[in-house]
Amino acid sequence: MNAILFRIGGLVVTLEAAAVAAAASALLLLAFVAWRVARAERARREEAERAAERQREFDLRIRELANANAELSGRLAAVASNAGQREADLSRTLAERLDALGFRVGQGLESGARATNESLGKLNERLAVIDAAQTKLNEITGQVGSLKEILSNKQQRGAFGQVRMEAIVRDGLPPDAYDFQFTLRTGARPDCVVRLPNDPRVLAIDSKFPLEAFSAFRDAKDDDARRAAQARVRADLQRHLKAIAENYLVPGETQDIAILFLPSESLYADLVEAFDDLVQRANRARVVIVSPTLLMLAIQVIQSLMRDARMREQAHVVQDEVRKLSDDVRRLQERVGALAKHYRLGQDALDQIAVSADKIVRRAERIDQVDLEPPVAAVEAVSPALKLAARND
Repeated sequence: MNAILFRIGGLVVTLEAAAVAAAASALLLLAFVAWRVARAERARREEAERAAERQREFDLRIRELANANAELSGRLAAVASNAGQREADLSRTLAERLDALGFRVGQGLESGARATNESLGKLNERLAVIDAAQTKLNEITGQVGSLKEILSNKQQRGAFGQVRMEAIVRDGLPPDAYDFQFTLRTGARPDCVVRLPNDPRVLAIDSKFPLEAFSAFRDAKDDDARRAAQARVRADLQRHLKAIAENYLVPGETQDIAILFLPSESLYADLVEAFDDLVQRANRARVVIVSPTLLMLAIQVIQSLMRDARMREQAHVVQDEVRKLSDDVRRLQERVGALAKHYRLGQDALDQIAVSADKIVRRAERIDQVDLEPPVAAVEAVSPALKLAARND
């Protein structure tokens, strides 16, 4: 049994060892085969269970589908019935609505015809208005052309600015507060002077503005023309400001400032935007450049000053009236006090009369409550005396 089968290096393999190894290998093989068979059996059982579960689910789905099919058949029958009913209702409603629509269309066409006729009438009226407006527009165009001619003429432009300035001054001040073409002691004649309250000096207003250079500056097509026009504007305006400062700022006769009136808001805006340095130079020269709106504001300020001056002039009259009013109030207070005193005296007398009346009423009640029936014994005692008195009589 211990015969040597073979040698592998230093390892000796005997027949008994080989038999044991073969037996162990056979046992392992049998165990592995048994495990595989058991696993395959378990897999078949699980697969059979899953197949049975799928079959049950399939049968359940089949029953649900059958139930749903039956329910769907019922619903389809109900839907078919409702569809027939609704088709009849729809046909009837459609017929009614078509009739109503035909009636409304007829009415709409009739009202549309009336509205069209009215619109045509209004259109004719508006065309007549447009014709009138066109006529007025033509007249305004002519007026604009004449205004352009006025502005292009220096003398006429000055007259235009003078007229507008005079209108603003007349609208805001009383007649005794201004003069047009007033002559100063130096011989200069400003377009307008305004008299301020409590001040003998007048405020001079000039309405002439050098517009030619400014118009050239506006109409300049290139930079060279613009620079040339800008230089001309600066020269003309500086010359005009200097003339205003020399002629209309007379110590002791005029105010410390003079006003240069521009008859156009756009002209004033362009001047401030493009020539702000000239505006600042004018302010330093005590010449204020104003637009129509600023002149109106200045006139309103002067009007407020005049109103305050008049109020101050009439302050003593107001004080006298207040003193008289105070005396009247004091006399009224005294008379009210006397009347209240008389009223209190009368009230006291009335209260005393009421007390006396209450006493009289209470006494009358007590008298009424007294028993005036004489007692029988007293009557019998008095009767003999009465009889004796009667016999003596």
